[in-house]
Amino acid sequence: MDFETVMRELEALGKERMKKMYISNGAHEPVFGVATGAMKPMAKKIKINQPLAEELYATGNYDAMYFAGVIADPKAMKESDYERWIEGAYFYMLSDYVVAVTLAESDIAQDVADKWIESGDELKMSAGWSCYCWLLGNRKDHEFSEEKIANMLDRVKNAIHQSPERTKASMNNFVYTVGVSYIPLHEKAIEIAKEISIVEIKRDKKKNSFLNAYENIQKEIDRGKIGFKRKYVRC
Repeated sequence: MDFETVMRELEALGKERMKKMYISNGAHEPVFGVATGAMKPMAKKIKINQPLAEELYATGNYDAMYFAGVIADPKAMKESDYERWIEGAYFYMLSDYVVAVTLAESDIAQDVADKWIESGDELKMSAGWSCYCWLLGNRKDHEFSEEKIANMLDRVKNAIHQSPERTKASMNNFVYTVGVSYIPLHEKAIEIAKEISIVEIKRDKKKNSFLNAYENIQKEIDRGKIGFKRKYVRC
C-alpha cells in the first residue's frame, strides 16, 4: 500500500465519535478519528515500512502519525529521527503512545529517554518516563541497572509534585510499573508510592484527575500479577 492509499483508507475508517474523543484529549485538525483496532488489518498487510512511516508522520494528521508508529522500524531509526518525531508530537497521545512506544523497541531507548527526562520540556520528559514504563513492562529485569532505576524512583519521590502535569502522570506510571514489572525494586516502589501518595493532574477544560500508584500496585498484587511482562511493546 502506498501513501495515498493508506491516507484514503484511514479517512474511510474515521468515526466522528472517536474524532471528538481524540480532540478532547488534545488532538487538533487534521484528524480522522480512527480506532486503533481498526488499523490492524492495514498493519498486517504493510508490516514494517519505515519510508512510508516517515511520510505518514510528516502529515501532522493524528491518525496517520499514530499509524506511522505501528509500521515504523524502531531499530532503523537514529537518535536524530526520534528527536524529529518527538518535536512533532504536539500532545501526550503522540509523545507517550507513539514516540515513546516506538523508541522502546530500539537499541538506543534508554540513552535517548535519559536525555528527554533531563530536557526540561514537559512532553519530552513525559515521553522519557513513559519509555521506561514500556521498557520495564517488556524487557527482562537483568537488562536494567538496579542502581539507576532506584535513583529514578528517588527522583520521582522528590520531584513529582513540582513537575509539569503530563510529566507527573508519566512519573506516577513509572513508580507503578516498577512496582509491578521490576521485581528487584518491587518493595522500594511500594514505599515510594506510599510517600508520594495521591498525585493531582490538572487538565484544561476537564476535571482534575487523581492518581494513586500505591493503590494500583496493591490491585496487581491481589491479582497475582507482580512480575508481569508484555510479550510485545507495540500491539
